[in-house]
Amino acid sequence: MIVLKNGVVLTNDKDDRVIWGGTVCITGNRITYVGDDTHAPAPQPADTVIDCEGSRLIMPGLVDLHYHTCISRGEGDWLPLMEWLDETWYPYINNIDPESAYHAAMASYCESIKAGVTCVNDMYRQLPSLARAAEDSGMRAVLSNDVMLRKFGHDNIDTAREAYEQCDGKADGRVEVYIGYEWMPKGSPELLREVRALADELDTGIHIHLNESLSEIEYSKEQFGRRPAELAYENGVLGPDCVAAHCVWLSDTEIAMMAETGTSIAHNPLSNAKLGSGIARVPDYLARGVNVGIGHDAAKCADSRDLWENIRAAAVYHRGARVDSSIMPASTVLKMATVNGNKALHHDAGSIETGRLADVVTVDLDTFAMTPLRWGDDQQLCSHLVYSNNGSYVLDSIIDGRIVMRDRQLTMVNERDVIRNATKAYLQMRERLGK
Repeated sequence: MIVLKNGVVLTNDKDDRVIWGGTVCITGNRITYVGDDTHAPAPQPADTVIDCEGSRLIMPGLVDLHYHTCISRGEGDWLPLMEWLDETWYPYINNIDPESAYHAAMASYCESIKAGVTCVNDMYRQLPSLARAAEDSGMRAVLSNDVMLRKFGHDNIDTAREAYEQCDGKADGRVEVYIGYEWMPKGSPELLREVRALADELDTGIHIHLNESLSEIEYSKEQFGRRPAELAYENGVLGPDCVAAHCVWLSDTEIAMMAETGTSIAHNPLSNAKLGSGIARVPDYLARGVNVGIGHDAAKCADSRDLWENIRAAAVYHRGARVDSSIMPASTVLKMATVNGNKALHHDAGSIETGRLADVVTVDLDTFAMTPLRWGDDQQLCSHLVYSNNGSYVLDSIIDGRIVMRDRQLTMVNERDVIRNATKAYLQMRERLGK
C-alpha cells in the first residue's frame, strides 16, 4: 500500500471537497481510502509512506488531451500553420525511425511526468516504440497514428490496424490505441468513413484534428464543399468516442454537432496562439455542454510540455478576448485538465475517490507561487494552482498505483540518459535530412 498522509487533498469529487489535513491510501492501482488523517488506516511496515507534512497538495494527475511526441523544438517559430507543418514538422515525422521515436517519446513523456501529467493522448508514428516508452517511463498513454491518404506515403488505415494489434493493452493496460486522422488537407471523406469503420470494428476511439486554422477550412470547402467538422459529422466520425483537437473555428452549427454527438474537444491555447491560428470559442462550447479538455499539442509548437502553462492560458485568454473577467473560472479550468480529460478518454480517474484509478500527484505548497495561502481557503488554493503554479512545483507522481516520480526524481529511468539520447537522436535526424 502507498500512503500519502498529512496533506491537503483536492478531491474533485461531486461536492468539490478539499480536505485540509487528509490521507490518501492506494492499494494496487486503485485508491482505497480518502479522508482525514485521524480515521486513516494505520500504515504497515511494508507500506510506502509519503509524509506531506502539511505542505503538499494531493490531487488528480493531469491529462494532456492532445499530444504529439516530438523530436525537435525551437525551429520555424515565425511560420503560420501550413508552412510550419511543411517546413519543420512533416520532414521529421516522415523520416522518423523506431529508435529515434523511442528516444523522442521517452523525453516527451518524462518531461510531462515531471510537470504532473499522468496521461497523454499522443498522435504520432512508430507506435510500438511509443508503447515501449510509455512502459519504460511509467506513463499512461492513448496512442494513435497520423493517418493520411496513401498517396502521401505516411501512416494509413492499415498502419493503424497493425498498431492496434501490436500495442493496445501493453504496459499492463496503460497503453491504449485509438485510430488517428491527421486532417482534411491530407485526407478525404472516404478516409473519414474508413477511420470510423475501423474504430467501430476494433471497439476503440478516434483522435482527429478539426478546424484548427482558417486556411484548413478554406481548403476543405474548396476540395470537398464542406467545412472539416461538417465532414466529420456527415461521415460518422464524431461521437462520444472521438476527441477532436483544436476546433478553433467552429461555427454555431458545428458547435451544435459537437454537443449532439457527445464529441470531446481538446483545447490547445498556446499552440493556437503561437501559430497564429486563433482563439477557440471555448466558453461557448462549455455553455452548450461540450466536454472540453486541455492539451499542449507538441513541444515544437508550444515549446513546453508543462501543461500548467496551457491551464493558465485557457483561464486568461478568453477573458481578454471577450473583455469579461467572469468567464472561465479557475475551478472550471482545473477540471478541464483533470475530470474532463479523463471523461474524454473514458478513464476511471480525474478525482481522488475510493475505487478510482490511482493517477495522483503532489504539489509543493511551500513555494512563493502558493504564497500567501490561508489554511482552509479552497478558492484561494484553486486560484493559486491555475494562475500561479507551474510544473516545477510537482513533487511526486503516481500512475496506475506506481510511484514514477518521488521528490522530483524520476524513479523508472535515468533522466540524464533520456536527455542525452533524445539530443543524439535529434542530431542524427538533422544529419539524415541534410540540415
